[in-house]
Amino acid sequence: MSWEKDVNEIKKMRILAQELGGNDAVETHHAKGRLTIRERLDHLLDKDSFAEQGRLAGAAERDTDGNLVSFSPANYITGFGDIDGRRVVVGGEDFTLKGGSPNQAGLRKSIFAEELASQYRAPLVRLLEGGGGSIAKGKGNSGPVGSPVYETPRFHSIARILGQVPVASAALGPVAGFPAARFAASHFSVMTRDTAQLLIAGPALVERALNIKLTKEELGGVQIHSRNAVSANIATSEIDAFEQIRQFLSYLPSNVWELAEQRLNDDPPARADEALLSIVPKNRRLPFKMRNLIEMVIDRESYFEMGRAFGPGLITAFGRLNGLSVGIIANDCWFYAGAMGADAAQKVRRFIELCDTFHLPIVNFTDEPGFMIGPDAEKNGTIKYGTSAVAAAVMSVVPWATIVVRKAFGVAAAAHFSDGGYVLAWPSAEMGALPVEGGVAVAYRRQLAAADDPEKLRRELEEQLAAQQSPFPRAENFNVNDLIDPRETRPALCQWAEWIRPNLESLKGPVTFSFRP
Repeated sequence: MSWEKDVNEIKKMRILAQELGGNDAVETHHAKGRLTIRERLDHLLDKDSFAEQGRLAGAAERDTDGNLVSFSPANYITGFGDIDGRRVVVGGEDFTLKGGSPNQAGLRKSIFAEELASQYRAPLVRLLEGGGGSIAKGKGNSGPVGSPVYETPRFHSIARILGQVPVASAALGPVAGFPAARFAASHFSVMTRDTAQLLIAGPALVERALNIKLTKEELGGVQIHSRNAVSANIATSEIDAFEQIRQFLSYLPSNVWELAEQRLNDDPPARADEALLSIVPKNRRLPFKMRNLIEMVIDRESYFEMGRAFGPGLITAFGRLNGLSVGIIANDCWFYAGAMGADAAQKVRRFIELCDTFHLPIVNFTDEPGFMIGPDAEKNGTIKYGTSAVAAAVMSVVPWATIVVRKAFGVAAAAHFSDGGYVLAWPSAEMGALPVEGGVAVAYRRQLAAADDPEKLRRELEEQLAAQQSPFPRAENFNVNDLIDPRETRPALCQWAEWIRPNLESLKGPVTFSFRP
């Protein structure tokens, strides 16, 4: 007697699983401008690299003789695959079955994806499109209700892997409930502009509970979540989302027990861009384009920004210096003169913690006028979140380099420096307790009020005090490592990258953080 009948049943069940929710459901999905989960895997992963786990997981119905009558597969697909030759764990809902709301087997596989990433120390990529729990019952035995009291909480593995491996999530359609929590529990998150919505609860539940009628887009579209840091980036399409995930992962190691791969290119470390000499205007009141400055310094085509729409006064990005992955923090003076508000402070703190977790050195391009001030800043708790960012900076465990491009004022400036950091200043640098304008307004308030020509006196005082904030006295007193020609920035930072490279080995392994306000 052979096992041919059983093998044929295995083949049949595999074929049924590949059919997803059926042709009609797939066509409906395509009509909405969205790919199926298997099509997404084909686009994201290296060709023929996907090794699915649990291919027969699902609910089977059999007749009295044990013959297969029907099979409803798990509506969550997971397994191993390669991205640019590196192993990852990937998983995502099959929206063509129950709208991605997990059936019993689908829920088990979604939890298994986190465990798989932890066990094999591989990055985790989630391709999300689905709802949370449902009171509707699917085919097959529903099984016991709830989880036993001795079972590890479901969210434990989701939280644990954030300290072990890179986690990237894409919202590619409607995402609600537990999948939305998974999206938030990521190091990098991206939503597709025209097809994704992220919701704690959908419109029907919101209307029933709060008597508020809104569309999915109004509740949780990209215009909401790009500005509140729930989604780091927005993608123009699913293909763009996959490319952003590939790019994000390229800067990071596979896990915290490794270091990021060095990716050399043909950009000379000694390159000195002439435009750096004039990028900062001599008129200190005029803005300049910090992103252009950064791209003139780091390896060509290595700039990858995250969270641009949230806390826009501060920039957080990845880049490379002679192939070494680094985190980049910088001020954007086009927004609030680059001042650190509550949102920007939260963004900076999380970014520092991300770099600490995966052992990426941090490079600061500083033009910091201080914390944002005014009634809104006070209401938003700027001092609390700003202090938290400062605490994260001074306690950071990775090497830091700081380029004082222009301003470095007040307590907020401390978020741009760390213990043992390498500090370089440009001739345009200004450093002190307060910007000149604010300092004059406070310290000389009575003299200005009594002057015959207050504006003339104000200008004279500001010019005198500005001269005192020159970087030359600080360089002469060894308050900075060096005062440099702006064109020397890339060579100096590439040299620093070589100095610190041997020390990165000692950082391998998980990191811990103390309490921060």
